Amino acid sequence: MRRDGAGRRPAWPRPPGPAPAGRRVTPFEIFFDLVFVFALTRIMALIGPESTPSTMGQGLILLVLLWFAWSSYTWLGNHTRAEVGVVRGGFLVAMAALFVAALAMPEAWTPGPGLDGPLLVALAYVLLRAVHLALYHWAAAGVPGLRARIRFFAAVSAAGWVPLLLGALLAGAAHAVLWVVAFVVEIGGQRLSYGRRGAWPLRSASHFTERHGLVLIIALGESVVAAGVGAASAVTAPPVLGVALLGFAVTVCLWWLYFDRVAPTAAGVLAAATGERRDRIAADAYSQTHLLLITAVIYLALGIEQVLAHVAGAHGGAGHAVDATLSWSASVALYGGAALYLGGRLLFLRLTGQPVPPAQPALAALTLLLLPLGVLLPPAAALAVLALLLLVAVAVERRSGRRPTDIE
Repeated sequence: MRRDGAGRRPAWPRPPGPAPAGRRVTPFEIFFDLVFVFALTRIMALIGPESTPSTMGQGLILLVLLWFAWSSYTWLGNHTRAEVGVVRGGFLVAMAALFVAALAMPEAWTPGPGLDGPLLVALAYVLLRAVHLALYHWAAAGVPGLRARIRFFAAVSAAGWVPLLLGALLAGAAHAVLWVVAFVVEIGGQRLSYGRRGAWPLRSASHFTERHGLVLIIALGESVVAAGVGAASAVTAPPVLGVALLGFAVTVCLWWLYFDRVAPTAAGVLAAATGERRDRIAADAYSQTHLLLITAVIYLALGIEQVLAHVAGAHGGAGHAVDATLSWSASVALYGGAALYLGGRLLFLRLTGQPVPPAQPALAALTLLLLPLGVLLPPAAALAVLALLLLVAVAVERRSGRRPTDIE
């Protein structure tokens, strides 16, 4: 190998250069996000049309693990370009691992025919995280102290993989407990690395906010898809079509409550912030709080799907339930999901320094308190009440007079 003037071998391949500060999200990154959202749909398949507290909890554990992996790659893509050279190859390997994990999601807790489902999910997740850590460490060569921080975080992450793999080999409560321990170690390790060595450095505020907004809006699209799944062949019946439109109105309200004013203002705040405050806002308001929003959207979509399944069953839909009311699990998904979205949005406002209209916390609490309506009212009426509450939340936001900032 050729040597330089000092007689030393040049490093090869060279670490990738930093990404431009004002760049936008690329089609390659959107492709990665689509694979992530496919994994979310497989979690919905795991929870199933007739959800139970057990399946809802299992889905939540998997969702947290997946979000943690996606968020890690978002930070990496913010630091260096994901669509170039060796980094692109690593992202493709990670996408393949994520795709395999997604396919195995419905069998993540109960092994079925073929390869062991829980072990397959665990191994795919470990590969996904290991590729990220290796790429990030390689790309961090030009940032003082960042490689040491990544090595610290990698050591904590590897400790979290031990209960993850052990849990995949066990069954029942031991399986669930060990997987909870795994994501607690991962998330706790990340927070610990913030406290001891500072938050992860953010290069491009515009790229970071756009990436989180895109994945949220793709997830919102799943609530629209859920309406079609729930209604199925009975969608042409006028009552079913009317309830489907109610579900669509709920999704529109969720979109409006985040994207109309809150997201643009938050993007301006993040762009204007500097130093550690900028990194903290990115980590807390986006990497952490958006997990609440994504979780809320997924569970709310499940609730809407089950409402439509009940209404379709009452109007001749093949294979649909015909119970008079929703189950407690479906009601928790519907009202609890909406309350979590409203609560997560309030936290996002706080963390980005935006004012909170006094009525908004009351509406979030009221949505949660009305959860018993899901098992007392007919499903269509329960959804109508929720749609009305969200419309009130939109009206309150409009009356607050908030306007997006012009900061870029």
